[in-house]
Amino acid sequence: MHQSKRLKEFKKSVTNKFNIYNSLFLSLPYADMENVGMLVPLLFEQCERGLKAGKKPQDILEAFFLNFTDFRTESEQLDFMFRIIQYVERQVVLYDSVEDAAFPKLQEYTGSTSIKDYFQLVDQSKNWDQIAKQLSTFSARIVLTAHPTQFYTPAVLDIISELRALIDNNRIDDIDLTMQQLGLTSLINAKKPTPLDEAKNIIYILRNTYYNAVGQLFQYVKRHTNRPGFDNYDILKLGFWPGGDRDGNPFVTAKITNEVADELRLTLMKCYYNDLKVLRKKLSFKKLQDPLNSLNTKLYKAMFQENYLVGYQEIIESLNEARALLIENYHSLYLDDLNQLIDKVHIFKTHFASLDIRQDHSKHYLSVETILKANDIINESLDELSQEELVNWLLKKDLKLKAKDFEEGIVRDTIANIQQLKAIQEKNGEDGCNRYIISNSEDIFSVLFVFGLFRWSGWKTEEITFDIIPLFETMKGMDASEEVMQYLFDDNTYRAHLERRHNAHTIMLGFSDGTKDGGYLKANWSILKTKETLSKVCKKNGIKAKFFDGRGGPPARGGGKTHRFYAAQTKDVANHEIQLTIQGQTITSTYGTKEQFIHNAEQLLTAGLSNNLFGKEHVISREQRKLIEELSELSFEKYDALKNHDKFMPYLEHRSTLKYYSNANIGSRPGKRGNKSKLTLSDLRAISFVGSWSQLKQNVPGYFGLGSAIQKFKDEGRLNEVKKLYKEVPFFRALMHNSMMSLAKTNFNLTSYMKEDEEFGAFWQVLHSEYKLSEKMLLQISGHKILMEDEAVSRESVKIREKIVLPLLVIQQNALYHITQNSAHKALYEKIVTRSLYGNINASRNSA
Repeated sequence: MHQSKRLKEFKKSVTNKFNIYNSLFLSLPYADMENVGMLVPLLFEQCERGLKAGKKPQDILEAFFLNFTDFRTESEQLDFMFRIIQYVERQVVLYDSVEDAAFPKLQEYTGSTSIKDYFQLVDQSKNWDQIAKQLSTFSARIVLTAHPTQFYTPAVLDIISELRALIDNNRIDDIDLTMQQLGLTSLINAKKPTPLDEAKNIIYILRNTYYNAVGQLFQYVKRHTNRPGFDNYDILKLGFWPGGDRDGNPFVTAKITNEVADELRLTLMKCYYNDLKVLRKKLSFKKLQDPLNSLNTKLYKAMFQENYLVGYQEIIESLNEARALLIENYHSLYLDDLNQLIDKVHIFKTHFASLDIRQDHSKHYLSVETILKANDIINESLDELSQEELVNWLLKKDLKLKAKDFEEGIVRDTIANIQQLKAIQEKNGEDGCNRYIISNSEDIFSVLFVFGLFRWSGWKTEEITFDIIPLFETMKGMDASEEVMQYLFDDNTYRAHLERRHNAHTIMLGFSDGTKDGGYLKANWSILKTKETLSKVCKKNGIKAKFFDGRGGPPARGGGKTHRFYAAQTKDVANHEIQLTIQGQTITSTYGTKEQFIHNAEQLLTAGLSNNLFGKEHVISREQRKLIEELSELSFEKYDALKNHDKFMPYLEHRSTLKYYSNANIGSRPGKRGNKSKLTLSDLRAISFVGSWSQLKQNVPGYFGLGSAIQKFKDEGRLNEVKKLYKEVPFFRALMHNSMMSLAKTNFNLTSYMKEDEEFGAFWQVLHSEYKLSEKMLLQISGHKILMEDEAVSRESVKIREKIVLPLLVIQQNALYHITQNSAHKALYEKIVTRSLYGNINASRNSA
């Protein structure tokens, strides 16, 4: 019932409105191209028919130019293709705006559990004592990242916001005017953003959306807990990676990290200043003037002067003084307004969002080796020391380092950054920067190198106010994680550090490289098993385990339905806190408006809390585990064979958009780690790896191997076992739903011309066969007739988005073909490929 009502509302508020407003594009101001809007529907029709008929993209476009245009020269046709790309990009922006405007109406027909629903369940169960205890300690941390698929400038985000508001009120003339503005506004960066640019773009969203959204959500929870004095200001925390995440990004330096920390603090001071400005107009009472005016002056200075600091306690004391005077002398008038500002200050303190530091383990290895060589402790290699000797140096023996003494840039910067973190904590507070994450963790030294580098860089052992977080992202790393964590817990020095960190340990698992390494099912099954194992290890050692998940983007990089993911965790997974990254364009597409942010944040809270208090505790039986294990190994065998196929990397290099990601001005980070000339899968960043499959509309990492695995069970007469698994195990069902989403966004017709390719035809057939088999098998075990059958609105949205970008994708494939033919216009075709990335990324909303 919910689904049919929601679909009806979607067609009324999204599909119909988009079709109406889309017609306004006919008059968008394009120089010498007034008829571009007229030709787009014709081009779409030719693309759709041509691909279904198995025609090559170049043949489709040649026929289109011949039959529907006067463009005869290649230069004229190229110019038109660029115009189409611009046009499609703006159609995507319009569709995003229409869909976002409809979000509140669509939520009226959703079956998801809001905070309001959650509290009603508590009321019915008379469970307030238990929920009050849980709410007083539970926390969700949303960490915003700088992956290079979030590239709308603040100017474009403002236009999108304006369009949302106008569409909501059906102001057609103003919509027309704003779309003309959109037509003349560049949607892409003129040059590659710096890490500071990326940080500022996301801080813009913090200031204009999340600051008020977090405050509003906190107030709702506070009002409905039925307990006076609710003060869990950590119930929803914000984390921040831009400017701190240097894993594979040589442009993030100690200087950048410091600048971003300042930008976060200064922006927060502007938020406080603006709130106080509004409040002062209401609190016009004589006795309140001194504390409020004094605070106003301090905030004004603090929001412009990097070295003028106003501390958290100082702000709170001024507001509390005003609060006491208001209660005592002025009948508590506007007390709620003042309390709301006080609560925001308790939530955001002076940091706004916690700036995380992240670096790859190999860089710490290089740093430690270089430092020990410089101090004549080793001659060439760390292998000269036994494990016991190296651990002793890292945990017990002292060295005094100066960054300037080292020529190697990464070593110098690593030391400089660790040394400056004290100053950042002094300016932004300890919560402003107190986590250090190590990518590609596979042994004890992933954590101990960082601990040792802190000690040698001037931090006293007992004063290291940082959580050191291993990221076990590869299959090897996850396999080693239990032994690594137990070793750390057994070490007296590190255990003492954990006691000072409240006997809690945060651990990241899998992330996006897990799927790249192990395939979709095996990677996610390994993550769940590892979580269960580490939960037991931590509990046995009296440590509170907190798992930090890399999510956002497509299922192949940890994405998919977040609530479904957390609600499907088993009872053996520690559930003290939910922590997750929000990556790429998911920042604006899923958490972009206040309504979206609050809804999705509520989903995080209710998923985590409900696992403890309501519903069935999820248990996967021994037999079910054995089944998943078998399926996981079978799917991995198929995926591993694909990875080792001699055409796997050449196909990505020469038949996909892989190398063009680094040419696009969408992010500061290179497309791969390191600077080796030969492209290897291990060095390839997951974002460009997964994104390239998405641009091809093949989405291989989201399902490859599943079809073959399930078919093997069917051949053995065991298909009913998999059907039962799908029905009874929420975790397995959630993974299958995510794979069905990946399959729904797949269109092999786009690249069917490749089956005739002399070099890659056979490889394309391997990919296509597994796609068809996976679709067939997933429909059989789910009992569905079509993909995403039980998600009608999401399915309809995907369908419209894929329709919008189809001409763009055909143009992209045509350009890739001409590049292989060494066209005289090769440079322009390469530019077309790069430019066409943007619209497809935005249309998919979770493509990379």
